[in-house]
Amino acid sequence: MRHFLTLADCTPDEVEQILDISAELKEGYEAGNRPSLLANHVLGLLFSKPSLRTRVSFEAGISHLGGTSLYLGNDVGWGKRETPSDFSRVLSQFLDFVVCRTHDHSDVEILATHADCIVINGLTDKYHPCQAIADALTLRELKGNLKDCKLTYVGDGNNVARSLALVCDRLGMTFTIACPNGYQLDQAFLDSLPNAHLMSQTDDAEQAVSDATAVYTDVWSSMGYEAEEAQRKRDFADFQVNEALMAKAPSDAIFMHCLPAHRGDEVTDGVMDSDQSRVVEQAANRMHAQKGLMVWLARQTS
Repeated sequence: MRHFLTLADCTPDEVEQILDISAELKEGYEAGNRPSLLANHVLGLLFSKPSLRTRVSFEAGISHLGGTSLYLGNDVGWGKRETPSDFSRVLSQFLDFVVCRTHDHSDVEILATHADCIVINGLTDKYHPCQAIADALTLRELKGNLKDCKLTYVGDGNNVARSLALVCDRLGMTFTIACPNGYQLDQAFLDSLPNAHLMSQTDDAEQAVSDATAVYTDVWSSMGYEAEEAQRKRDFADFQVNEALMAKAPSDAIFMHCLPAHRGDEVTDGVMDSDQSRVVEQAANRMHAQKGLMVWLARQTS
């Protein structure tokens, strides 16, 4: 059984395969084609965190491919009424895929260990791999050869940053994270990557964006860190992606954000709504990338 918990589980060729299928399905979708590649497949959405993009993109995506979806909120009792292993074994008797969006990465690992269906990480405290696949698809569409791209991430070394580092590593992209001291990614994690020489960290945002193909940011306080919000606002005050910072980047650099955005904090209205902003295209590509991912996983498992 093949699962998708983190991009560390995928080879470079496998990531390229997912992107190729995603691009093919998107082209067909825009031409009005809805191939029933996942007919009779049922997708369960096991969510303990709020969601707009992840939920709707998966529900729409499986529908386009001929399958159906079930939303499973906190009322199903994950980790409450029975052991997680029992829950996982029983849940997978009814489903072909389960997308888990949860606080603890160990939850998706438990699901994958005990479930007899495909498990997809829809977001955990450590990784957000579906977002990274969609971002790579967006960059490939807009910029072409990804090995010529440099992705600069300005912000907290969180789950999104970690997954972006992994997708850049797998695809041969240069990746730089600019953030205050104390918020970086674990350097040992970056050093362990096959393309570690393409990874760097700095506390100089202006220098980091100076040769960027894309400037990317995320919220300063992710879900679960609300108690630190005031301190984080002080610490990240010099790392806002605003018009002045974007002026330091190449004129053809694009702006990216995984959303939801806290306008006025990590990014200004002027940048969010600028001609360089590609946040809507990113969001749309969540659906296309996840369709490609589901088809790829189903083929790996069949």
